[in-house]
Amino acid sequence: MRSAVTVIGILILALMVVFAARWARTLPAVQDFLTTYPGHSTLPENTPKGFPAWMGWQHYLNMFFLVLVVRTGLQVRSEKRPPGYWKPKKNSFFSPKGNTPSKVSLSQWLHQVLDVLWVANGAVFIALLAATGHWMRIVPTSWDVFPNIVSTAVQYASLHWPTENGWVHYNALQMVAYFLIVYVAAPLAILTGWRMSTWWPAKATTLNRIYPMEVARGLHFPVMLFFVGFTLVHVFLVFFTGALRNLNHIYSSRDIVDWWGLVIFLASLLLIAVGWYLTKPVFSTHLATRMGDVTKN
Repeated sequence: MRSAVTVIGILILALMVVFAARWARTLPAVQDFLTTYPGHSTLPENTPKGFPAWMGWQHYLNMFFLVLVVRTGLQVRSEKRPPGYWKPKKNSFFSPKGNTPSKVSLSQWLHQVLDVLWVANGAVFIALLAATGHWMRIVPTSWDVFPNIVSTAVQYASLHWPTENGWVHYNALQMVAYFLIVYVAAPLAILTGWRMSTWWPAKATTLNRIYPMEVARGLHFPVMLFFVGFTLVHVFLVFFTGALRNLNHIYSSRDIVDWWGLVIFLASLLLIAVGWYLTKPVFSTHLATRMGDVTKN
């Protein structure tokens, strides 16, 4: 009953926002504001256009690892009786010199392995953004990003969405969202995850006092929810603002409308499904035994 009331309340609030935004767009002052600030921030003159092939690969690998990281993270959070436990070898990659190897669930071990792959892919992505200048597409460089955020929000809320031209630029809300994901949420996920991992220097008394475990746990899950929320909105907008063109942008590096981007996207989903299936303990245990000791208790 409470869930139904919550859903109804959210729908009523959403309708109120839509009606308010549509009414606001009838006001001359708001119309002038939307004309002056159409929704996309001013970019530097040398900002590159389009989506190079490396960005498509990085995007897919990020999606692949992120889905599995979230899956295993939720397993760690929800499981009451793990399928097994794993203990790293002393002075190994997962238990740096000076740490006493600590036993964790198989789910946490797999979560950490996937974290390493996700972080490595992200590091390459950020390096390529910096080297190619594509960072300018997602990092605000002009103060007009703020009024354009308001403009974009009004356009979305009124259901008269801003004109999409992702090959050339993102709108202000998209830009800020990408900036937060890449340069804020991802580092925060890494820092909080590191604190809860077997890599954390357990004997660093001062560091433990400055950065207690409770802080990391309190932040890590909300950051995950932010990633999930961003992904849901991102996928929704990809499909409802010109699916074939948008999918071609990132999956085939072309600014045209045909079916190849969708075909590649569907194939990528199949690979993610395979990866999801392979996270089962019956498969992960074999790999875990090569990196440490696996026990039932």
